Amino acid sequence: MADGDLRDNPAARGPREGRDAEGAAGAAGDVEDAQESDAARRRRRAQFLRELHEAKQLRDRVQPRRARAARMRQQMRMRTFRW
Repeated sequence: MADGDLRDNPAARGPREGRDAEGAAGAAGDVEDAQESDAARRRRRAQFLRELHEAKQLRDRVQPRRARAARMRQQMRMRTFRW
């Protein structure tokens, strides 16, 4: 299908027009859903970060030599970092 066909025939563009009409009617509900989903996203992110921190602590306890080497590398990076 050529680009000229899309310009001449709006029906060939797809269901975009239907979504626009539906979106205008439910715009107020979308704002509420967006806020709720944003709060849910923050909760999921906080839970993920807690679990990640816990997993890192567990790894450090289980592999002390590797953890010590990683700490030493981090200290070296911080010493050579220029502000």
